Amino acid sequence: MLDLIIKNGECYINGKLETKDIAVKDGKILKIGEIKEDAKEIYEAKNLTVLPGCIDTQTHFREPGSTDTEDLHSGSRAAIVGGITAVFEMPNTNPPTSNKKEFQRKLDLAKDRMYCNYAFYFGATADNANELADLKNLEGCCGIKLFAGSSTGNLLVAEEKDIETVFKNSSKVVSVHSEDEEILIRNKKLIKQGDVHTHPIWRSDECAISSTRRIVRIAERYKKKAHILHVTTKQEVDFLSQHKGNITFEITPQHLTIYAPDCYDKLGTYAQMNPPLRDKSHYDRLWHAVKNNLNDTIGSDHAPHLKINKEKEYPNSPSGMPGVQTLMPIMLNHINEGRLSLEQLIKLVCENPVKIFGIKNKGFIKEGYDADFTVIDMNKKIKIENNKIESKCGWSPFDGDEFKGTPVATIIAGKIKMKDGEIVGDPDGTPLQFN
Repeated sequence: MLDLIIKNGECYINGKLETKDIAVKDGKILKIGEIKEDAKEIYEAKNLTVLPGCIDTQTHFREPGSTDTEDLHSGSRAAIVGGITAVFEMPNTNPPTSNKKEFQRKLDLAKDRMYCNYAFYFGATADNANELADLKNLEGCCGIKLFAGSSTGNLLVAEEKDIETVFKNSSKVVSVHSEDEEILIRNKKLIKQGDVHTHPIWRSDECAISSTRRIVRIAERYKKKAHILHVTTKQEVDFLSQHKGNITFEITPQHLTIYAPDCYDKLGTYAQMNPPLRDKSHYDRLWHAVKNNLNDTIGSDHAPHLKINKEKEYPNSPSGMPGVQTLMPIMLNHINEGRLSLEQLIKLVCENPVKIFGIKNKGFIKEGYDADFTVIDMNKKIKIENNKIESKCGWSPFDGDEFKGTPVATIIAGKIKMKDGEIVGDPDGTPLQFN
């Protein structure tokens, strides 16, 4: 007997939508087509679209350390409610995940507590080169995270010689928070106390492109893979589009949805993040990247903070906003508004993460692959409301906004984990496996 049949869904297979049934047994896709057998469970997907499980390749779940703000359990709840079947989680915790002992501790903390599947970044420091050289077979490790400019936490590798050492020794993709620390320090005098509108002046576009040029130069010299996270500037889009191959880059949903100065007028320090939300000329160029398939991934940069801290006077307010639960509704709404196609989104959140990072058996609806699916209703409207945010921080910058198109089921290893906004079953996510 089969474990699950997904019936009559418009399934995204081989680059197009086809009405098929999907049979699942022992966590794998057994058969695609017209399924006549019996199953323990039937999910009726008529008038719904069945996608491969969507992956958020940039989340901060704050554990260990700031577990009052978020932890692996609560962050994973937010993920599955948002249709996300797997996350890459960041190492700027307290203590940082920058040695094998802390890495193992994170795997132990995740076991039987996370609803979605997961992988963790290994944090680069100025002096852990030996460990960075030996990550090939480390279970659950998606890559190396390098902070070239200071942000939340104390993982910073600012000196060029230390950045070189990281790349020279890297045995995985190096994902980079790309801001130039020297320029950040120099620009501090431009911060106006109490005025968050000065955030993108302090963390200027020059600060971003200067760092990104350096990272690409070093990565290319050592023939290593670099993935530039949360790209925010038109200069970076134009520069990075000339350096494909081993260089890939991400854009966040928020940088494709809100921009300065309006976002700061409306949201104040709730719109504060690193690198910052910038003006419409940058926003327009980011959309140019998406429409022309220049960027490689969409990641939420889910970075929650408690309201009590976000409401501190700028610049004492921390940077970051939650996003893992809203990534898919925001991007599906953009599809409904004609800004990108479903095929493009699937490349950004399913297929490209698998290709760039070498994830096994994910990203496609194929026989023998893991039975992870994000089931969406392209016509269903939802309103984002703070009281429905699963993250411990309890807020979203999109509170009150209505989006058309939303995940209605999250299926992981053939088990329905979210149905119509409700969480189902136990947290039994497992570490992602890599080639």
